[in-house]
Amino acid sequence: MLTENRTSNTIRTALMAVLIAVCAWISIPVEIPFTMQTFGVFLTLRLLKGRHGTLSILIYILLGAIGAPVFAGFSSGIGILLGPTGGYIVGFLISGIVYMVFERFTDSRLAENLILILGLILCYTFGTVWFVHVMSSRGNDYSFLQSLMICVVPYIVPDICKLALSQLLADRVTRIFNN
Repeated sequence: MLTENRTSNTIRTALMAVLIAVCAWISIPVEIPFTMQTFGVFLTLRLLKGRHGTLSILIYILLGAIGAPVFAGFSSGIGILLGPTGGYIVGFLISGIVYMVFERFTDSRLAENLILILGLILCYTFGTVWFVHVMSSRGNDYSFLQSLMICVVPYIVPDICKLALSQLLADRVTRIFNN
């Protein structure tokens, strides 16, 4: 983390929750919207690290659950979390938990990137399982493989680009605050 000051940690945690929301608003609306949320999650975890980064993601999700329009398309509510794409939003929290668990191994960029990719894979997996569950409960039977083709495959390259962009920006922000 940039500093260990309790007040600045609280402010940064809140600001990064807002950043994730702003990134969600940058959206191309399709069945599973293309957003910059994953970039926001990656950057949050890189800058705040495990505990505070995960808390920031949780705050973002809770804000959306209680009605603040922080999700893609300025949407909100528990219905979004319980809907077909809600598993991917909850998956961001899983990514944060993975980062927390493996944080002690983030001493190199490669290791940190691999941990973030692992978190993303688990986010994709949880989100896809959730998508299949919700869609089948609505009478639309999608196989796991079909759902991966719809919900994950088109997002892999953009998400890897967001991972790289988050690293570049995190490096610059860290340098600025450490000077």
